[in-house]
Amino acid sequence: MFLESGFDRVSITEIAQAAEVSRRTLFAYFPTKEDLVLQRFADHEDEAARQIRARPGHPPLDTLREARLEALSRRDPNTGLNDTPEIMAFLQLVRGTESLAARLTSYLSRAVDTLAEALRENGFDPLTARLVAAQVAVIHTELAAMNHDHLVAGESADHRNPAAVHATNVAFDLLRDGLAAQRAH
Repeated sequence: MFLESGFDRVSITEIAQAAEVSRRTLFAYFPTKEDLVLQRFADHEDEAARQIRARPGHPPLDTLREARLEALSRRDPNTGLNDTPEIMAFLQLVRGTESLAARLTSYLSRAVDTLAEALRENGFDPLTARLVAAQVAVIHTELAAMNHDHLVAGESADHRNPAAVHATNVAFDLLRDGLAAQRAH
């Protein structure tokens, strides 16, 4: 419904009627209309933390890099590297609707919180854990936006993939090595 009519033109009443539930039931599962649309992002907000916890003793940044590269290879929509028309339209809806983009920020904040907690469990001090978690979140967000922008401009996911892999490696190298290594290039 949102893709057909636009987010702002679809009412909660219309959604409840289409789902054959009451408005009250709908709000029991989704506190806001934005949450209804963005629930697939909510399902991923603790993903980075889960990846770290699943590989104890493995360097966390290596774990996150490997997981992101694997997500690119399977064209996970969260990487922005999925040119399926429905996924492209959904991402355009989210990026083009101010209230959805703003609500997505709260999911990003919770993702940073959960990743920082997992990093602390891996021996990082609280400040380092928080800063690394925030940087990883920005890397994921910005690289996904870059990938999506290339697809919107007409590039295929298959054609974009090598550049997406390269950008991911550059981003994680930069995070690992800092600016000093980049100045040498």
